[in-house]
Amino acid sequence: MTDKPVRLGFVVAEFNRDLTYMMEMEAEEHARFLGAAVHDRIYVPGAYDMPLAIRKLLKKSDIDAVVTIGCVIEGATDHDQIVVQHAARKILDLSLEFDKPVALGISGPGMTRLEAEDRIEYGKRAVESAVKMVRRLEE
Repeated sequence: MTDKPVRLGFVVAEFNRDLTYMMEMEAEEHARFLGAAVHDRIYVPGAYDMPLAIRKLLKKSDIDAVVTIGCVIEGATDHDQIVVQHAARKILDLSLEFDKPVALGISGPGMTRLEAEDRIEYGKRAVESAVKMVRRLEE
């Protein structure tokens, strides 16, 4: 195992930006705490738009893992379910395709705005997962 800092890429959804901003700030602070560094970040309109940006970051040799940050709040239809289901599936596929961790830091679906505010730490959890996976795969 090496002591080199884990190099992260962030893909952050702009939808519900007031919440994803707080998630992003907590995630970045936690990355520093863990000795990791955010080398690149891409902002996308929403969680559904993440896969292409994730792919772009995974292609970079100076990125060890990608952290997704998003917040999908329940609406009047099942749209939130569909968005998160498809995004999560593609995120997993990209991780396997590029042999690099992609951590799911998307809160939702099926939550109210109040519940979303209580789940701001999802970005922090995703950083924790990404860093752990990189280090464990190095062993």
